[in-house]
Amino acid sequence: MTAPEILRANLQASIAAKNALLGSPEQVDNFARAAAELVARYRNGGRLYIAGNGGSAADAQHLAAEFVSKLARDRAPLPAEALTVDSSILTAIGNDYGYDELFARQVAGKMTERDVFLGITTSGRSRNIVKALETCRARQIPTIVFTGHDGGPAKALADYCIVAPGETTATIQEVHIVLAHSLCECVEKAIFN
Repeated sequence: MTAPEILRANLQASIAAKNALLGSPEQVDNFARAAAELVARYRNGGRLYIAGNGGSAADAQHLAAEFVSKLARDRAPLPAEALTVDSSILTAIGNDYGYDELFARQVAGKMTERDVFLGITTSGRSRNIVKALETCRARQIPTIVFTGHDGGPAKALADYCIVAPGETTATIQEVHIVLAHSLCECVEKAIFN
């Protein structure tokens, strides 16, 4: 394939995935309910904690920045934290407890039932995200998951699971970015309108 052909194919796959999400009332409703939950938690003094691996770790940091700084309007900061950024915490937990505990241990140490956990996993099978969801469930902390494919084990553990359509990790991650920006926009409009 030539460079223009690759670009066209990738754009078409991205458009098809976004259209599939747009045409799924169940997923749109899951997103709306997740946004409403996050708004309610923020209004009650809660915080957002976000986790993912690889590109999804970068997306977690990106989204935390949008909440703390701003997305589209000048406003007060909203408390959000990516659980992927503190190298001392990450290496200590990884070394002492194993990579599967990376986020669950932080959930146990940082979060309360007023907060919200957002896990980002394209497969829905990331063990450290699944463990974090299990910890949240045991502590009655509400959870949102952005995932793909069939949702994996994360789908059954999350309070609000939005499954991004797409055949490839790249396409699923592109949908996740739209979901993340839309989530932030919903919260901004609800709290600062």
